[in-house]
Amino acid sequence: MDKVDVIIVGGGLAGLSCAYELADSGMTVIVLERGDFSGSKNVTGGRIYLSPLRNYLPDLWKEAPLERHVTKEFITLLGQNNSTTFEFYSDRFNREPYPSYTILRAKFDRWLADLVSEKGVFVIPQKNVNDLIKEGKRVIGIKAEDEEIGADCVVAADGILSFIAEKAGLRKPFQPQHFALGFKEVIALDPKTIEDRFRLGEKEGAAQLFVGTLTKGIMGGGFLYTNQESLSLGIVVGIHSLNQREPREEVYKFLDEFKERPEIKNLIRGGEVVEYSAHLISEGGIHIKPKVYGDGILVTGDAAGLGLNMLVTARGMEYAVASGVLAGRTIKMAKEKNDFSASTLAHYEKLLNESFIIKEMDNFKNSLSILENKRLFSKYPQEISNLFEKVMRVDENPKEGLYKTIWEGLKKDFLNLQTFKDWLQFRKM
Repeated sequence: MDKVDVIIVGGGLAGLSCAYELADSGMTVIVLERGDFSGSKNVTGGRIYLSPLRNYLPDLWKEAPLERHVTKEFITLLGQNNSTTFEFYSDRFNREPYPSYTILRAKFDRWLADLVSEKGVFVIPQKNVNDLIKEGKRVIGIKAEDEEIGADCVVAADGILSFIAEKAGLRKPFQPQHFALGFKEVIALDPKTIEDRFRLGEKEGAAQLFVGTLTKGIMGGGFLYTNQESLSLGIVVGIHSLNQREPREEVYKFLDEFKERPEIKNLIRGGEVVEYSAHLISEGGIHIKPKVYGDGILVTGDAAGLGLNMLVTARGMEYAVASGVLAGRTIKMAKEKNDFSASTLAHYEKLLNESFIIKEMDNFKNSLSILENKRLFSKYPQEISNLFEKVMRVDENPKEGLYKTIWEGLKKDFLNLQTFKDWLQFRKM
């Protein structure tokens, strides 16, 4: 059996970041990617926050093919026939080094794979890993179709359903409430049109989140990101919440109906859909994190359950990059000791626990229970929009004072025991 130092299963952000960290170590490293190329099977929204990552791969971001740096945040609450949008801008978002960017992963991952290859790592696409090779409990390699390849260490970076982590006995069975389905379109638009419609400067970007009637009471929401020459528009719905809905819904129709809303229709007018994709998304947070190390194996990124819904933003890409780098550092330490046992590779979990990843996931450990509250996706968006409509409306009747209008609306819709209970739950965030 042929043997190398490290086999990385999966050519996404976690796997490629691990490979990048190992590229100058003198070890023989191969990355096996089942897609036609790295990024070909990725469905990220997407937006990446660079501030947490600059200490991990500091030289990587200068030439990276990112889209627009985000200067504006929008949160839109959708009622049945109305909506309320909150807009935020900060000069801090518009000063270098920019904190976050929109990103097209098909472009970015392919670029990163080429960069990793130039540094001496073998990135092999269209290679499906079928199984692990073990000696007792120790992982000593992989089976890829009719080939067997040995390794001192295998890195599972094969995504959210991680077949490799399952084969290694490191993760428990999944539960539907831990996952959501994300589906999106990439809509081509002229850069100047994008900048005019979102009131942006050149290369500036916007991120917009939507919650309310677009998901018909199902846990979830919508997103819109401005790329350089396109918009990424999509919806995320919870699997468990979707399965409970009667009658059953065909979720692709949610996006079609969403695009017909005036709030969206006027933003995408004249655009051409150039890509459609769908994928599972981790919503379980710290509750579904598997064991991330074993004899001869480490688990990174989505495969390690490193994803988080923070209500106002979703995190995952930063966790993938950082965990990949930390896995690479652990492997280099193990190589120096010539010891790839679980006791040595456990250093990876120590590094994770000391990083921003696990600290954030622990801080937001209650987000899943809060997301299960259906009123977040139906009652509150509708009632807040109704209240703003009353404040802004002028009709044939004499207009009442603003204080009375607002107070009456708050008393009617928000000053009740149920809202108080929801507020107590939200305080856990």
